[in-house]
Amino acid sequence: MDEPAGLMKPDRRRPEPLWHQAEMALRELIERGEWSSGMQIPNEDRLGDMLGISRITLRHALRNLEEAGLLRREHGRGTFVRSATVVAGVRGLTSFTEEMKTLSLQAGTRLIEAHRVAANEEVADALEIALGDPVVQLKRLRLGNGMPIGIQASHLPESRVPGLLADAANVQSLYGWLREHCGIAPVKAKEVYRVGRVAEADAELIQLVAGTPAFEVERIAYDTRGPFEYALSTMRADRYEIRSTLYV
Repeated sequence: MDEPAGLMKPDRRRPEPLWHQAEMALRELIERGEWSSGMQIPNEDRLGDMLGISRITLRHALRNLEEAGLLRREHGRGTFVRSATVVAGVRGLTSFTEEMKTLSLQAGTRLIEAHRVAANEEVADALEIALGDPVVQLKRLRLGNGMPIGIQASHLPESRVPGLLADAANVQSLYGWLREHCGIAPVKAKEVYRVGRVAEADAELIQLVAGTPAFEVERIAYDTRGPFEYALSTMRADRYEIRSTLYV
């Protein structure tokens, strides 16, 4: 493989560590499409020569890109550029839009439906409101680089989110909208991940066959006043990963 045009080689005169410079150089190749989704990248020896760094330094950079969901290593085959993938693990409380940004993916949202509904027992319990209280329900298709990653149904107490229903079609980052219009800033969230299957009603939108295994994610988000969002999501298992670091 020829050396990519415009490759930013690490410079020992710069203050940043060589591994960080190498990581940024490789990330740039992926972001500008020089290395496209699914493409196999050069092996470690070739990459080390191209960048002028040691294998140990290179592996540090590659590991960070893999953990960020930009690369995947296949034993016996090599390293490949990932398609749009969200890697969930130990992380701060962020919106989907913010999470996409940290992974260098272009977030996208397509509103499927927006309604005022009466809180059923499950929603009322999660939001700590009375059974039957009015709730704004938003169902949205979440995209990364234009590719479907999941379908999310958010439920919010109508009394806390005035104007949301009317403006739903214009909302890209829900948490950003809530901060700006309602003064709601999340401070924590509780999440539960389960193995589920793609519902028939969602199959076409998420571009999978009905019944395909997927992650089902339940989230309750809180601000200083208490729970403000109860969200149920179906995430594509081939574009969403959960990783954990375990300690003794």
